[in-house]
Amino acid sequence: MTVLFGMTHDAVSLAERAGALAQFGGVRLMTVEDGAGRGVRVLEFNTGSGLRFSVTVDRAMDIAEVSHNGRPIGWQSASGIRHPALTHAEEEGGLGWNRSFNGFLATCGLDHILGPEEVAAETYRYPRRATVPQGLHGRIANTPARLSGYGECWQGDRCILWAEGIVIQATLFGENLHLHRRIEADLGGNVVRLSDRVVNAGFARTPHMLMYHVNLGYPVIDDGARLLAPVGPPIFATHAKAGLAAQGVGYRTCPPPQRDWTEQVWEHDTASDAGDRVPVAVVNDRLGFGIQIETAKTELPCLLQWQNFQSGNYVMGIEAATHHVPGNTFARDRDEMIWLDPGDARSYHAEFWVLDGAADIAGAEARITAIQRQPDTDYPTPTGRFPRLHSARAVAL
Repeated sequence: MTVLFGMTHDAVSLAERAGALAQFGGVRLMTVEDGAGRGVRVLEFNTGSGLRFSVTVDRAMDIAEVSHNGRPIGWQSASGIRHPALTHAEEEGGLGWNRSFNGFLATCGLDHILGPEEVAAETYRYPRRATVPQGLHGRIANTPARLSGYGECWQGDRCILWAEGIVIQATLFGENLHLHRRIEADLGGNVVRLSDRVVNAGFARTPHMLMYHVNLGYPVIDDGARLLAPVGPPIFATHAKAGLAAQGVGYRTCPPPQRDWTEQVWEHDTASDAGDRVPVAVVNDRLGFGIQIETAKTELPCLLQWQNFQSGNYVMGIEAATHHVPGNTFARDRDEMIWLDPGDARSYHAEFWVLDGAADIAGAEARITAIQRQPDTDYPTPTGRFPRLHSARAVAL
């Protein structure tokens, strides 16, 4: 049954109380009409229970704004929603991606994630190209989707808000990768469900990488906010040579905004529950508010934590990925790159749970601790040992 306003409802009982379901919630398509985002299509989801979020159709169907009962969850950068035509990933030494980096979810891939690199073009059928320049986090986030459909549907006594689309990353003589994306939430619910399938629609063997860059902002992120994760000692930290405590911030707790801050990135070694799920939560105990991110260990075996507590850019990222933090060349050298043959596909799933109140936070913490108790020091020493990756095999369609 659908629970709204403290009562259970089915399709008939809600229809009796309003002329349109839109009175309670739903999905509607709009277009940004001003500024750098002019022309970008946006799907606005309203579950009727306080959860609202927007899906930017023309930016890979990523999730931009997320809030619950008026409290923001997702981060917004100074760029805001920016039309993809204004972004050139290869400019600024491959850091052009940052010119449009914004929102709760930024998808990275589909054949490259992490830092800018020049990688071998052995799968290209073009004699003039020996290497391929890859910008930060790949190309897919700045690619519009073909919107397949959206709306509300009843499945028994459950009303599902949904949207589907296809995002195509393709080039002459190179990759032809299709991202089939479906986003769902229940009317009366506080959970966003994401289902992706990446398909090699071409006829050449193609490399594949993917990362969900989930970006959390104030007030979830605030002085004293905590990371809860089923992790052991970290694998890697970008700031280890400078000293893990050099900026006075460890992996467990967020500080207030810092005027002089250099980003820190950790890679954590995660454990999963019996169902292969890896739940990670970020919680603000003062507000009794937070978010839990769930992914599958076999689909996204790596977990990165991005700390950017810089004033004006105050954000922490939880990043579930197919590959380790050193990136593309590192994966190729270790024979860990995912190679999709023609017709091959890989599926990925994520869920985002709003934690509303101390009971929700306590439940999330108990579940995570039962899987793996995280280090009880702020500055655990990285092991430097990157586990071998044994991801789920590609599935022929």
